[in-house]
Amino acid sequence: MEESADKIFVTPHAVILLDGASAFVPVPVPASAYADYLGRFLADALTADPAADLQEILAEGIKATAAHYDLRAGESPSSTVTIARERDEHLDLLLLGDNTVVLPGGEILTDDRIDRLDLEPRRKYRERLAAGHGFDDEHKALLRELQTQQAQHRNRAGGYWIAETDPAAAEHAYQFLRMTSGTPWAVLATDGTFNTAKHLHIVDSLVDPNVDTSFLREILRRCQSWEEVGDPNGRNLPRAKLHDDKAVALIRFIH
Repeated sequence: MEESADKIFVTPHAVILLDGASAFVPVPVPASAYADYLGRFLADALTADPAADLQEILAEGIKATAAHYDLRAGESPSSTVTIARERDEHLDLLLLGDNTVVLPGGEILTDDRIDRLDLEPRRKYRERLAAGHGFDDEHKALLRELQTQQAQHRNRAGGYWIAETDPAAAEHAYQFLRMTSGTPWAVLATDGTFNTAKHLHIVDSLVDPNVDTSFLREILRRCQSWEEVGDPNGRNLPRAKLHDDKAVALIRFIH
């Protein structure tokens, strides 16, 4: 089985969620390796300095990961990064890329800049899936064209920002601040989890603060099973591939 490119790292004061982008054009390093190296760098940095500036350590992490693998912009793997850090009775949140954070009261935070590009290959592959063509060779060709076009907009003004090779991308991450007294819990999810759970109308189950890890695993299993059995051709929920990697983290704050 191919290693998941979704990664979760936990420190005494933070949770870090990464989703290495599936590569439909050749890249020199697997997205799973890129996300793992970057995630470990961030976890080590936040363990050593729990109050570190999140954008600064992300910039350092991107630089270190690109140097470690000798990566070149536009020809490299990339990854979303979400950091939730408890600090002085506050919850610091950083989002770069389309992971989702769900907070009490139904508040949903994400970075949708890549979707807002609304590129033609994305529209076309979704239309073909909805029409029943499935994950055929033409679908794969459209995904390759989509990633080629996305690379032209990556880490550029007016495009979208993601962890790849340019440390400056960290400056464009979305940041949010919440009081933990009013935010007793938070859920972090990759798009492979959140999009399917949303389609199945089970997001409320996903963000129930009283659930345990075994229940969260069952939610992931249910999403995976529905994709396999209930929508094997991507007609009901158009997506890049049959199964995207899935990860979810539930954080509770005890006062």
